[in-house]
Amino acid sequence: MAENKDNLQEEQQTEVNEAAANEQNQEANAAENAAEAEAQAEEVDPVAAEMLALKTQVDTLNDKYLRLSAEYDNYRKRTIKEKADMLKSAGSDVLTGLLPVLDDFERALAHMTDASDVASLRTGVELIHKKFVDFLGKKGVTEIPAKGEPFDAEVHEAITMMPAPSEDMKGKCFDCVEKGYKLGDKVIRFAKVVVCE
Repeated sequence: MAENKDNLQEEQQTEVNEAAANEQNQEANAAENAAEAEAQAEEVDPVAAEMLALKTQVDTLNDKYLRLSAEYDNYRKRTIKEKADMLKSAGSDVLTGLLPVLDDFERALAHMTDASDVASLRTGVELIHKKFVDFLGKKGVTEIPAKGEPFDAEVHEAITMMPAPSEDMKGKCFDCVEKGYKLGDKVIRFAKVVVCE
């Protein structure tokens, strides 16, 4: 019986050793599986991390684009409104400057009916004319010289031709039928002239 007891203890010890060995093998296998899973996760994580970084970058750029697009649209609308306002108010400056000239003309017309001195009336109208020409000069309007000048198709409009009275008048403007004007460097009305040939 003592032998059976020893055999039983040995069998139990063997079973315990086998169980411990199986447990160690399972732990080793679990560690290997975890290491493999971690290695795979490390391989997937960089791709996933890169995908996440790219998605974040795309979202940031899309937001930036939308903001820039909205800002440009607001700028365009504001510019159109400012131009419209400027066009509305640009004429008011000129018209306000012309009102004193109109007042002078009305005063002259009121005195014409009972004026006996034609010379003083003429002087008054000449003063109004000078005031008006000075106002146009301040606004950048200048007269285009025509009479006696060489014909220039850029600023003159020939309405008729006539034989030159002298050799030095050929190709020159003999007479100005209607004065021409420039606003700065731009012709706003061509001078209508008679040209010598």
